[in-house]
Amino acid sequence: MSTRTHRTRMLVAAALTAATLTLTACNSGKGVQDEGASAGSAPMASTTPSPKASGGTSTGTGQTDSAGSTSEGSTGGAAGSSSTTGSTGSSGSTGSSGSKDSEPTRTPCSPASTRTTATEISRPLNHLLLTITNTGSKNCNLTGYPAARFGEAQSVPPAFEDSKPQAVVTLAPGESGYASVLLSAADGSGSGGYTAKSLAVYFDKSASVAAHPSLPAKGVYVDDSIRVSYWQSTMADALDY
Repeated sequence: MSTRTHRTRMLVAAALTAATLTLTACNSGKGVQDEGASAGSAPMASTTPSPKASGGTSTGTGQTDSAGSTSEGSTGGAAGSSSTTGSTGSSGSTGSSGSKDSEPTRTPCSPASTRTTATEISRPLNHLLLTITNTGSKNCNLTGYPAARFGEAQSVPPAFEDSKPQAVVTLAPGESGYASVLLSAADGSGSGGYTAKSLAVYFDKSASVAAHPSLPAKGVYVDDSIRVSYWQSTMADALDY
């Protein structure tokens, strides 16, 4: 074998070896990449939205699919309204009610919880003193002036307007309030006089129930000069009119 022939064969063998190595390396690299790609695609295919849809429907725990959001919406709404109701109805109205309960009450005096007397006095002349005593267990108020109806009279006498006190007369249990009645003119100038033997006293003009204090057995003489004072806290103030 000549030297040229030997060199030619060695070159051919080297070329074949290089080609084989190159092809093997290329095939090995692509094979690994292809297998890696196919293996990576399998997990992606497994993460489908179906498990989410069934999970949201059954539990309503905030899934992003339509079934899950619908379930949570209704459940969350109910829970929200329940929580709102609880906080709203806590102590706000109770505090308001408590505030009202603590306000002082103004209970008007009534014949049911008082004693009424009518006393004819000598001075001032032709006067009758009305006395209201609180026989109840709570304070009560005398407002305005008494509506006093003598005998069969169809009207009640007007009041001395200058006798109106600055404040309502409040009677604690056992205390008394007073009003005076000018029965007739002291100088005899009144007209339409008559003798009355019965008396009904309404504690104010709006009262619907009257007290019926006794009058002297002979009755009292009344004419068109009759006037009454507003309720007063003392006898002296009442008899000034």
